[in-house]
Amino acid sequence: MDTPMTDSHARLVAHLDAAGAAYRIVEHEAEGRSEEISVIRGNHPSQALKAMVVALKGGAADFGLAVLPGDRRVDFEALARAFGARKVRFAAPEDAQRLTGCVMGSVPPFSFDPAMPLVADPAIQGNQEVCFNAARLDRSIFMPLADYLKAAAPRLTAFAA
Repeated sequence: MDTPMTDSHARLVAHLDAAGAAYRIVEHEAEGRSEEISVIRGNHPSQALKAMVVALKGGAADFGLAVLPGDRRVDFEALARAFGARKVRFAAPEDAQRLTGCVMGSVPPFSFDPAMPLVADPAIQGNQEVCFNAARLDRSIFMPLADYLKAAAPRLTAFAA
């Protein structure tokens, strides 16, 4: 029987294939922290797309997915404006896992739920190739930025500090 983690990984790979994206999967030791995984994968932290499920108050949605470079931090006021919410905070780990099927640290920068809008900071465009955890702590995906933007279709808006 598939676990939700492998279901999420398979859904991500199927989505990339359907979008005609070029990508490669890299297997590695399990790690979900941005700085540590960049060392393991051998990428610059700015290439890593950090995806965070956030809880929204006073907006059209209850949750959102925010994507920014691995070497940047969230400006919560700017992120609240990006989502049209009054307030934003990190979602509880159990909510993030329920919404994405992924454990914390393995959430890919894609929203497969229309009720969970996706925003990305334009700073992600600083690299021709990006990488991210592939819905598993022990696998990552490297792909051209242009293919990520086409396959994920995030709304680009500034919120990284």
